[in-house]
Amino acid sequence: MAEQGTGDVTEIRDAIAAGRTTLGIELGSTNIKACLIGPDHAPLASGSHAWENELVDGVWTYALDAVHAGLQGAYAALVADVEQRYGVRPTSYAALGVSAMMHGYLPFDADGELLVPFRTWRNTSTGPAAAELSALFGHNIPLRWSIAHLYQAILDDEPHVPQVASFTTLAGYVHRALTGRHVLGVGDASGMFPIDPATGDYDARMLEQFRHLAAAKRPGLHVEGLLPQVLTAGEDAGRLTAEGAALLDPTGTLRPGVLLCPPEGDAGTGMVATGSVAPRTGNISAGTSIFAMVVLERPLTSVHHELDLVTTPAGDLVAMVHCNNGASELDAWAGVFGQFAAALGQPVEPDAVFGALFRAALDGAPDGGGLLAYNYLAGEPITGLDEGRPLVVRTPDSRLTLANFARTQLYGVFGTLALGMRVLHGEGVAIDTMFAHGGLFKTAGVAQRLLAGAIDAPVAVGQTAGEGGAWGIAVLAAYAAARAEADAGALDAYLAERVFADARLDVAEPDADDVAGFAAYLERYSAGLAVERAATAAL
Repeated sequence: MAEQGTGDVTEIRDAIAAGRTTLGIELGSTNIKACLIGPDHAPLASGSHAWENELVDGVWTYALDAVHAGLQGAYAALVADVEQRYGVRPTSYAALGVSAMMHGYLPFDADGELLVPFRTWRNTSTGPAAAELSALFGHNIPLRWSIAHLYQAILDDEPHVPQVASFTTLAGYVHRALTGRHVLGVGDASGMFPIDPATGDYDARMLEQFRHLAAAKRPGLHVEGLLPQVLTAGEDAGRLTAEGAALLDPTGTLRPGVLLCPPEGDAGTGMVATGSVAPRTGNISAGTSIFAMVVLERPLTSVHHELDLVTTPAGDLVAMVHCNNGASELDAWAGVFGQFAAALGQPVEPDAVFGALFRAALDGAPDGGGLLAYNYLAGEPITGLDEGRPLVVRTPDSRLTLANFARTQLYGVFGTLALGMRVLHGEGVAIDTMFAHGGLFKTAGVAQRLLAGAIDAPVAVGQTAGEGGAWGIAVLAAYAAARAEADAGALDAYLAERVFADARLDVAEPDADDVAGFAAYLERYSAGLAVERAATAAL
């Protein structure tokens, strides 16, 4: 894979003008990012639009108007970047794809009107539904899964339920707005309702069980008729309509007819962006949330509430450790340090603040010097918390230094994830290498090294670590275009042979002192959860 912007500028300009490039758009929790890649899969240009979820009447949500404005903002920024770099404005693409945060609940009536505000993955109000479904299916149904949201609405006798004609995820909503098709990639679909890996479709036994369960309150409700059609990577997921083109590009420059790949969740695009779709590989994505995906060689022996069972975009079984809280609290502290520098008359850019904090973390005590950091802005199901309170906790004899503070904040990002990874280890799941991506890994050698110590496994970071899911969904779109021309086989082979064959990886092996230090930290972290629970009760 070539680096961004490599190659002759004239060749790149010609590829853009001829519609031979591929576009990926990912709606993350704090940014909507668009990424343009060339025929060699190298990133050529990007654009982004910042947004934030809102807490409205106790529900974490994004307004659909904000979705539309964000899509247009990210796309306009991408086009501006293309024009600035290459002097041409794209009018078409070989293919495009959309991905977004997984899970959540977007129910629509027969006229396509949203019935209740979008309930994101961050909401933890579905406890009774998730527990009942998990027991019924013998399959862990986490709080954030779409089916848990639907069933909780049924249990609560919400008035909108009789009007539900379809429900989907954020990626599924945007894809339907662009193509008119109610479909979803299998990876994203596996976070709505359990998938049977043997069929690549929703699990038939569990659909029947849900039908009987729901019949007591909602006779005649057939959930299979409400769910999106499941597609696997490489399948034709529709074409950009005139309405879709106008939604993405109100200037009218973008032409309809572009092929779209199946819409995917951010977990699936993370697997693609790190080339980890084969058994014994895995990846960790760090952003507002943090999650690990490990492709399994065999099914797990037991049901674990710490683990989701989802799939790769090709439909292979994956164990997912999903933590609601990621790097947001670390971002907040970096903001405080930036404000402090400005107050001293020495304003610095945010990247410089992060760089200084991360470098300081390397000098911290392996166990964090007796400090604890909880990054819980929201509830955390893995540790049994319905709400969160960000905390920094220390004993009187702890060593409060910048280095220890910085290391502890990074440890705080990895704490809950490490608890879930230990469950996988107990299942005997083997991991050759974990691939990491996301902005947390832009500062070379810091978060990567500490993560390797936290999970006691090698952690690889590639040159696209900061590109993340927008690049991943662009690659999936390129794969769909190749499949349409009968020019590609299985997804894992396509990634290994065409995308990552020449990729340069920086691999951090676990350091023995870091492994022992984090183990000591995690022991204190687990004990200190009592403080976190007390804080949620008191504040």
